[in-house]
Order: sequence, then C-alpha cells, then structure tokens
Amino acid sequence: MNNLNLTLLLKASRFRVIPVMVIPVVLGGLGSIVWNDTFHPFLFILTFIGSIAAHLFSNMINDLWDFRNGIDTAAIETASTISTNSGFLANGTIPERTFSFLTWSFFAIALICGLILSISSGWLVLVFGGLGALIAYFYVAPPIKFGYRGKGYSEIAILLSFGVLPTLGSYYVQTMQVDYRPIMLSLPIGLLTTLILFNHHFLHWKADQSAGKRTLVVVWGEKRALVFSKFLFALSYLSLILCVGMDVFPYYTLLALVTAVPFYRVYRSLKSENPSPAYLPLMGASLQATTRGGLIMMLALVVQAIIQ
Repeated sequence: MNNLNLTLLLKASRFRVIPVMVIPVVLGGLGSIVWNDTFHPFLFILTFIGSIAAHLFSNMINDLWDFRNGIDTAAIETASTISTNSGFLANGTIPERTFSFLTWSFFAIALICGLILSISSGWLVLVFGGLGALIAYFYVAPPIKFGYRGKGYSEIAILLSFGVLPTLGSYYVQTMQVDYRPIMLSLPIGLLTTLILFNHHFLHWKADQSAGKRTLVVVWGEKRALVFSKFLFALSYLSLILCVGMDVFPYYTLLALVTAVPFYRVYRSLKSENPSPAYLPLMGASLQATTRGGLIMMLALVVQAIIQ
C-alpha cells in the first residue's frame, strides 16, 4: 500500500519532469567550483532538496488552481485536446483537501530549507526563494493569475523560475556572491525549459480558450505561436554559443548543439495548423533536448573543474 501511495504521489506531483529544476541547481553549484573553487556539500544538499520541493509545490499548486478554475474540466470536455495535468483532481482519484495538504507540505519543506540556508548564506536566499514561490502561486491563483493573461508573463516567469533563480541561488548559497556568470549560465537551460512550457500549450490550447485561459497560443493563434516556438528554439541554442564565447561555458559544451538536430526535424514535420496529438513529438523533443543538453552542460563544467 505504501508503494502504491508513493507511486500516486510521484504521478500527482509530476516528479518525472524534475530534471528541469535539478539541472540549473547543479549548474549553479558547479559554477561555484569552476569560478570560485568553493563548494559546501551540506549547503548544496539543502539547496537540492529545497529546490525539488519547491518544484513539486509549483506543479501541484498549478494543478490545484487549474482544477478550481475549471481548466481540467474544459480539457476533458474539449474534443482532440490532450490534458497535461495529473488529472487526479478532475477524476476524483485524490480528494481536493488531500491534494491541497500534499501541495503545501512540499512548500513547507522548501521553506524550512530556505530558512536554514538564509542563516548560513544570507538573507538573499529568502529573496530568491520568495520570488520563486510568488511566481509559482500566482501563476494560476487569483487575483493575479498572470499565466492566464497571454502577454508573455508566464514565459518570463518560467525563465526566471527554472533558469535564473535556481542557478543564481545555488551559486549564491555556495559563494555568497551575485555574479553575471551564473545568470548567463542559466540562459540556455532556462530558455529550453521555457520552450517546454510554451510547446505544451499546443496540446490543449482549445480547452484553454474555452475556459478563458489566455496563453500566447490562444492569443496569437496556432500559426503565429508556432513561429514563436521556433524562435525560442533558435534563441536557446544561440544563448549557448554566446555563453561559450564569453567563457562562461568551456568550448566543448558546444557538443550540446547536437541535441538540436532531432528537435529541428520535428519542427520540419509540422504544418502551420495541426491536430493536438501532432504536438506530442514536439513535447518529447523539448524534454529530450533539455535533459540531454543539460547533461552535456553539467559534464562540461565537471571536466572544466577537474582539468583547471
């Protein structure tokens, strides 16, 4: 029974996408080794645990408010739409009260880790963590619900939450310094993660439209949004080249450019208008490019730390 409960919790929290948070945290820690020759294992472990808890809180609070706002129901009722939520609230698998308790339990874990880290590394830790928490909550929660407004707020929020803040925060915990290099370091992985979010809107944009959730795909329409998706794709890899040019990454990090090839092939297979299932390969390519590209970036910094 315990194994069953754990499996349910992992699915409800969408634990499988946790690499998008792990990668920037690890990059920030590796940056502190490469540039400052500094690394505190205990602080890194706390950062790691707190960041994962914060990410799972973000996933579940998103699902919780999407359910309360009727997005889940609209996804079920809209033909050819693919839901990307866990679905456990909409189908009654987990009672809303239990789901809410689990959601805020993850927040509590993240808060405890943040408080301990702030004592060790300074109050800026709470600024980074607090900003991330506000972004996660008000992405879908009233009265702000900026993820529903369709003005690019959600894309900026993802770049901050899964790029700049965890990378810079992880670096700051280790060094107690704010530097442009961890910000630059965060851009390739942050933009790729932003692309995951943006591309997943194609799977259910008609349901979002009927429920009043104004993502950029809803506001711009499928054709224009697909052009922007390709722009983000190019920008992600251009930012990697820029980082190498500025010596933020070593030159052999350019091996990560190979992850763009299958991604590009998926784009070529898409038309200006497509049924929702046609975007599943694009989502798969987004996730693979982020995880594989992120792995190459991390390994490049590990090698750099060893040979320097």
